[in-house]
Amino acid sequence: MLHELLVHYLNTIEQTILAYSDLYIDRYTEEILTRDRANLRIRIRIEQNNLLEINEAIVIIDDRHQNEQNQLIFRYDSTPHFPNLVTFPHHKHLPHTVIACEKPEIQHVLQEATSIGTNS
Repeated sequence: MLHELLVHYLNTIEQTILAYSDLYIDRYTEEILTRDRANLRIRIRIEQNNLLEINEAIVIIDDRHQNEQNQLIFRYDSTPHFPNLVTFPHHKHLPHTVIACEKPEIQHVLQEATSIGTNS
């Protein structure tokens, strides 16, 4: 079974493209690799002269650290929704705030998560 976020994302892309009546779709290929991974290849003709090609690798990653009550402890994010942060688009969600931070190395995230686990 596909991950719910992946299904939603692929459906949203398809519906967005289909909403344009003046596009000719040369190719629309969803290659499902695993329940959390897919490749999307789209080739669209616009006004018969212009060509738009989109190739996207989609990976659903659960990068949250939550406690036993499923409450957020922290989450690193690069979604561009806090443009005023000096590290934009990178930031870190904490239980009650969002702070600026650089993109962390996986080792740092693991170290942080395990140190919180031993301190609680």
